[in-house]
Amino acid sequence: MNKHYLQSQIKSTGTAYLFYFLLFGAHYAYLGKWGLQILFWFTLGGLGFWSLIDLFTMSNKVDKHNLLIFEKIEEIEASEKQSEQERQVAMIAAIKN
Repeated sequence: MNKHYLQSQIKSTGTAYLFYFLLFGAHYAYLGKWGLQILFWFTLGGLGFWSLIDLFTMSNKVDKHNLLIFEKIEEIEASEKQSEQERQVAMIAAIKN
């Protein structure tokens, strides 16, 4: 995956709340969890209980989503750093020979 694509997938808690309040609880769709979103709509937000819980746990849901993305970005950066070091070692070895 491309690091820039992953950075574009980072979500905002404020935007998630806007989806929650203005788009009939579409915050799961914003986070890419369509199965949960459809279930949320069919149960009418768990008859209000689920939506009330989500009201207070929204930032945690967004943080979990972003954490996975940050971990993938770190893996990509570590891989890029490793390949750059290998390239430099190969150049030094070629110069010495």
